[in-house]
Amino acid sequence: MTLVIAHRGASGYRPEHSRSAYELAVELGADAIEPDLVPTRDGVLVLRHENEISGTTDVADHPEFRHLRTTKTIDGHRQTGWFTEDFTWAELQTLRTRERLPALRPASAQHDGEQPVLRLEDLLGILDAAPRPVGLVAEVKHADHFDRAGFPMGQLLDGVLADAGWRGDERLTIESFEKGVLRDLRSRGTGGRLVYLQEARGSAADEVASHGTLAPTYAAERSDDALAALATEFHGVSVDLGTLMVGVDSVALDDPAPVRSAIVDRAHEAGLAVYAWTLRPENRFLPAPLRRGGEVAAFGDWERWFTSAIRTGVDGVFADHTDLAVLARSAVGGRA
Repeated sequence: MTLVIAHRGASGYRPEHSRSAYELAVELGADAIEPDLVPTRDGVLVLRHENEISGTTDVADHPEFRHLRTTKTIDGHRQTGWFTEDFTWAELQTLRTRERLPALRPASAQHDGEQPVLRLEDLLGILDAAPRPVGLVAEVKHADHFDRAGFPMGQLLDGVLADAGWRGDERLTIESFEKGVLRDLRSRGTGGRLVYLQEARGSAADEVASHGTLAPTYAAERSDDALAALATEFHGVSVDLGTLMVGVDSVALDDPAPVRSAIVDRAHEAGLAVYAWTLRPENRFLPAPLRRGGEVAAFGDWERWFTSAIRTGVDGVFADHTDLAVLARSAVGGRA
């Protein structure tokens, strides 16, 4: 069965990483929830897609934090804004969440300003209180960058999980675009499934830091030999939808036949689970043949796209709209 993983909560309906996004994802049937982890100045792991938070909080409306606006280079990308590692947890608690894509998701933007930023501990509490088992797929962000800045992400994450009783929990999966932090967590005995995220192109930040231009590319690490090597260390790989669907045509909705995906076939042969991100129904995110009407925010033929992805036999899909992914899985014979 393909798992439905709520991407930053039910982020198609509520501001991402907000309490209401997480609670709604549980209500809508998510098998697991995916938060992104970044640190505060005092070492608290908070739930934000990036450490730069001007687009997902009301920080710009707080004159008391104006002096913290700065420019940094994060994994080779120069950014200007406000960064979580420059705030204490107490300071971040004064901020409120906002919809990251307000023009695309105005209904979600109506909830701007309603809820505070959360810590990992807060989400673990939501999952522990859920009426059924719901997993955690925690993404560690910019681990090498933060390690060099004095924030040991593996140590911080292991500590939170231990304190909350989640260390080794069967509901736990940890993922990262960098192998180093996954290896660190394995050496600590943190437990759970370790999943290596792979971009469509480029190289992992920790590999670039160690090897410069000689760093292996993500694409090179999808060869048969590379997948076999990854299987000796990790439980799975997670790829973008473009990689999952290379050579795959959208199929008829009533066709029960599997869809062949090269990465799924080869990774499974190597002993790796495969996850893919991110299913979204808006025209902006769909292949051109599946767009309907002229509005980028309108829903296109999302069901054809979602079911095609699920028919590849992928082990899990990340989705912004949890309920739609659950419906698509049901349409191809999975558990509703």
